[in-house]
Amino acid sequence: MSMERLDRQVDAYVTWKRDLIREITRYRSWLLHNRLGSEAVDARLERALRILRTDQITLAFVGEYSRGKTELINSLLFSSYGQRILPSRAGRTTMCPTELFFDPRAERCYIRLLPIESRLEDTSIAQFKRTPRHWLNIPLYPHDPQSMVEAFTQVARTKAVSVEQAIELGFQAETLERADGTEQVLVPAWRHALVSFDHPLLRQGLRILDTPGLNALGSEPELTLSMLPNAQAVLFMLSADAGVTASDMDIWRRHVCQLDSDTRGNLFAVLNKIDVLWDDPAGDEFVREAIDQMRASTAQQLGIDSDQVLPLSAKQALLGKVRGDQALLERSQLEALEQLLAARILAQKERLLEEQVVRQVLALLHNSQQVLQLRREKVNEQRALLENHQEGNGQMLLELTARTRHDHNRHHKRLLELRTNQHLLQRQGELLGAAIRAERLEEHLARLRRGLTGSLTTLGINLAILHFFRCVEQDLHALELEAARANKVVVAIYQRHNEENPLQGLDAPLFELQPFQHELRSLQGKADQFRLQLKTLLTEQSALTRRFFATLVQEVIGLHQRLRQEAKSWAGDALTPLLQHALENKQQLEIHMLRLKTLAQTSQQDSQRGQLLTRYSGELDQQLAQAAEMLRVLRLPAPRRRQAKVVNLTDAARC
Repeated sequence: MSMERLDRQVDAYVTWKRDLIREITRYRSWLLHNRLGSEAVDARLERALRILRTDQITLAFVGEYSRGKTELINSLLFSSYGQRILPSRAGRTTMCPTELFFDPRAERCYIRLLPIESRLEDTSIAQFKRTPRHWLNIPLYPHDPQSMVEAFTQVARTKAVSVEQAIELGFQAETLERADGTEQVLVPAWRHALVSFDHPLLRQGLRILDTPGLNALGSEPELTLSMLPNAQAVLFMLSADAGVTASDMDIWRRHVCQLDSDTRGNLFAVLNKIDVLWDDPAGDEFVREAIDQMRASTAQQLGIDSDQVLPLSAKQALLGKVRGDQALLERSQLEALEQLLAARILAQKERLLEEQVVRQVLALLHNSQQVLQLRREKVNEQRALLENHQEGNGQMLLELTARTRHDHNRHHKRLLELRTNQHLLQRQGELLGAAIRAERLEEHLARLRRGLTGSLTTLGINLAILHFFRCVEQDLHALELEAARANKVVVAIYQRHNEENPLQGLDAPLFELQPFQHELRSLQGKADQFRLQLKTLLTEQSALTRRFFATLVQEVIGLHQRLRQEAKSWAGDALTPLLQHALENKQQLEIHMLRLKTLAQTSQQDSQRGQLLTRYSGELDQQLAQAAEMLRVLRLPAPRRRQAKVVNLTDAARC
């Protein structure tokens, strides 16, 4: 059975997310109806919803010029137009990094272009994105293909500048083309392009990053420091008619293979233009063997597995889609790429959402279900006592009320203890934040700036950079010691809960610092690589050097901010499951006392009292049935695992 295409896989993924959003929203209403809600639980559910609503899948296309990146994007997104929409002629077409996505906040589709002169400022692209006035805005009209083609030609526009200006803008002059009849050179007119386009895949959260060749990658540090590491998959484009050239290897070594290990599992080499081999007189079998050999040698040269090298023809895939030629489309092998993207990328995204959203919501919902089940058990117990003590049941109700009040007082006391512990933990959170306070980072940055501006030698700059990272590392080490103390407190609190509630044991949520330490080491590694080039860069490209470190600093600042937010959130959330447990038990006992008080004071017949309890028990059954249904939906496997399960069951049935 052939796998579904990428668009169907993405659609299944988006449908799964919508189901999660629906059930979490339903759970919030359910909590409110059953008077089981709290601010802490509601805040966690709101964060889960925000993660689901802002989730995106980014594919980055990287490679030297004329490797077919733009043609492949045309075949993936624009084949329905029956022509090339993105410029894809021979030579350099993508002159600046281009992001394609769908912007739901915009009234119409657009292209936004950031002038190349913005490189003269020590401002990152991410910062410029927050200030639209710096961008040239061009409207896109999806129903007019010719106007689309004309609009996209603007992205590839160049301008003539002097060699001195090109160097100041961060380019290596020897790699640039000469302007006709002048001493000037051609540089891209734009630094970055943002394209919002209404396509089903983009509307569902797919985002594509198309990058230029080596010169642009080297001259725009933000690409390799931030944009590429944040992509869910990187497609490294190669040409079957050229193999892995020296410039290809340069890009691979300097910008691609250094990506974080998390991305490395979704790092693919695309061996494009295999159609140049199709007409070989030796026949199809020879062509297949030749492609297999190229695939194996490419994998060996790049140091990756052969199944991460994907041969295809973007040109023939586009033609096959435009002409409706299924045989040509299959021969292009585009489907293999779509299948792999679906299998690897979506599976990774599903795992992340299961960890960040589904597990946490399931734990909260399971806790709420247990409290409501306990409420129902008590109602049924009281109903049975009434039935077995027909005489004097008014006194029995008073005794039940007294017993319930005793349980309520116990849970109330436990809740007060937990709130005291919560204040203690918030104090621990303040200590965590103090270890990495923003003012301390600013001191390190000020020292780094003085070192960079005051040093006239590469040795001085190297020492300034090394000292900066050493200081940040020391801060994280101090934070690690505080985190160990805070984790010890949380473990002790949870251990007491588990001893008192052996059937409702919970794992203590620990503050994890390792991902942030790993990210800092990765940034330091990139800085070390850049320092190796400082000798030439200081003499020829001081603007690029400033921009690199401005970008690097922004990445460290971003890491620091996320770490402070994580410490604050963890300190506020660590005891939420226990607080939820105690609060929900206290609330359900309060409701019981009200019910029992009403029953004890009423002048109704015993049978009517029993009917009231029976009706209440039935209401609880309905609410528990709703909780069970929400649990069932939330526990459904993500689409990829669900499909794999179906395939396994089918295979087993055949056997």
